[in-house]
Amino acid sequence: MKLKQRTVLITGGTSGIGQELARQLLALGSTVIVTGRDPARLELTRQTLPGVHAFQSDASDPDAIETLYAAVVGRFPALDTLVNNAGMMRNLKLDRKRPLGDLTGEIEIGLNGPLWMVQQFLPHLKTQKEALIVNVSSGLAFVPFPAAPVYSAAKAGLHAYTRCLRAQLKGTGVTVVELAPPATETPLFRGDFADEMKGETGMDPAVLVRRAIKGIQAGEIEIRPGPSNILKIASRLAPNAIFKQMIRLSRL
Repeated sequence: MKLKQRTVLITGGTSGIGQELARQLLALGSTVIVTGRDPARLELTRQTLPGVHAFQSDASDPDAIETLYAAVVGRFPALDTLVNNAGMMRNLKLDRKRPLGDLTGEIEIGLNGPLWMVQQFLPHLKTQKEALIVNVSSGLAFVPFPAAPVYSAAKAGLHAYTRCLRAQLKGTGVTVVELAPPATETPLFRGDFADEMKGETGMDPAVLVRRAIKGIQAGEIEIRPGPSNILKIASRLAPNAIFKQMIRLSRL
């Protein structure tokens, strides 16, 4: 599948992997629309990536998604690609007191969000000749990271959902791809995990995105760059051993 001159919507496109995807897809001649919650970061993205179209929207809010749909499809009826990239990752100690409403943030934005986005945009995508949905999960979808338990759960859920979505959309003209990044040098990677990631080096987002674009254009449906592929293989061949390594990395 060619990624030139498409019309692409990327959630969480104001930093990290999402912004790098926007940068490289713009360079391929695509029309690129990004979303984010922070108006200041949206404006900075407009300045950083001339030509990008930015909409304020919250992927964890169904009402905001409905509003986004009306605005984007009304202005960009050729929309044929949806990239569900928005997410958050926190270092959560499950034995500490925490308000119940605060516990599931990663699920609301990283799992519920893609489900709602697909449900809202799918009827339109099915009208396009060659549509594409890319769900950005994580290598942690295959082996959880105990320091990020809710994030790991959200990405495992997104992996399962993506497989089911792909099966249900077979023959519709909508291709469903999962991009499972390894640890990547983004604000999300460094944020809450300074101690755990001390001495660790993440993949360059530009390298990751080039690999993702190459994989999509080659027809791959599950793209697992570098360490993510190792996690997938190890989860089958030596699940207990690889999980023990993740426990050690979590410094538990």
